[in-house]
Amino acid sequence: MAWSPAGDLIATGSNDKTVKLMRFNESQKQLEGQEMELTMHDGTVRDLCFLEDSSNKSSLLISGGAGDCKIYVTDCETSTPFQALSGHGGHVLSLYNWGGVMFVSGSQDKTVRFWDLRTRGCVNMVTPATSPGSRQGSPVAAVCVDPSGRLLVSGHEDSSCVLYDIRGNRPIQCFKPHSADVRSIRFSPSAYYLLTAGYDNKLVLTDLQGDLTMPLPSVVVAQHTDKVISGRWHPVDFSFLSTSADKTATLWALPPI
Repeated sequence: MAWSPAGDLIATGSNDKTVKLMRFNESQKQLEGQEMELTMHDGTVRDLCFLEDSSNKSSLLISGGAGDCKIYVTDCETSTPFQALSGHGGHVLSLYNWGGVMFVSGSQDKTVRFWDLRTRGCVNMVTPATSPGSRQGSPVAAVCVDPSGRLLVSGHEDSSCVLYDIRGNRPIQCFKPHSADVRSIRFSPSAYYLLTAGYDNKLVLTDLQGDLTMPLPSVVVAQHTDKVISGRWHPVDFSFLSTSADKTATLWALPPI
């Protein structure tokens, strides 16, 4: 599920291979109009994200998943898919946009790809190494980029997280805040902290304010009774929302740090 930056659009992806696009009336706090169903995917839709097309001020929806492993770009004004991006050799598991026309994708093929809609293709590919002393990687289940566009964090099925310097095009360090698959990663609004969620039923807060090449302080801040699917920060407050396979969505408030 994804919200547009303006908060007027909601998109959902499903195991039934469809994407549903809906308009949301913020003043009335309800959906309005008819939902649009998109059927371009031929496999489970695993993730979605919105970005804004500055050339015509329109919203674009990025979606990816299983099947043909393509990433589709849809014009939200017309509900028309107009671009299919190829490159991944495995299911697309995660998508993230941090502003502008660039976004990143993480895949079962163990790579992270950077895409630029101005060039209509992949502009960089990274295979984060998750095993010490080797170049061996693991499927990328979660990706996130800090607001400055300088730091990428990838979460992997082997419980690893990898910090990557985008501008320097080099890894910074690999660390393991969880004991099972990392399924969600998000920077706090200030980018001082990292919130990760995993299949070990935990949500972990990692402090990024020190030397990023040194061991990073982290603490378990919340726990479910089953796998955690996602963790999302409140846009202003020091709190977050989590969803879990235990069929709950929980709002957590953290004490001031």
